[in-house]
Amino acid sequence: MSVESIRGFCLSFPHATEKLQWGEVLCFKVGGKIFALLSLSSVPPRLMFKCEPEKFAELVEQEDIIPAPYLGRYQWVALERLDVLPWSDTTDLITESYEMVAAKAGIARTSRARTNRTRPTRRRSKPPRARK
Repeated sequence: MSVESIRGFCLSFPHATEKLQWGEVLCFKVGGKIFALLSLSSVPPRLMFKCEPEKFAELVEQEDIIPAPYLGRYQWVALERLDVLPWSDTTDLITESYEMVAAKAGIARTSRARTNRTRPTRRRSKPPRARK
């Protein structure tokens, strides 16, 4: 797992943007709210994201996963190495973070079922009746 693979994954979400802030921290945002942080100044790079409270408690029990500095009280974790978790687990957790933050920002994630319809929508055969 590399900085570029995480960056590409984070930017693959609808409405996701990135901005370099606070010196060397790459912030991934949706609706102006941060869903993941990638600290480029630390060696190795550190990844931070938001979790559900139960998942937060489970993750911080693992080695090299800590409450994120300044954000831990809001259930953000920091992976002190990018390879602490398998890639699939990391992407699942980033996806959950994105979905929580997008919902709070008022941005609904469009599902593939709605955006890639395979059949046309049904139309009414008769126009609606006028009311008296």
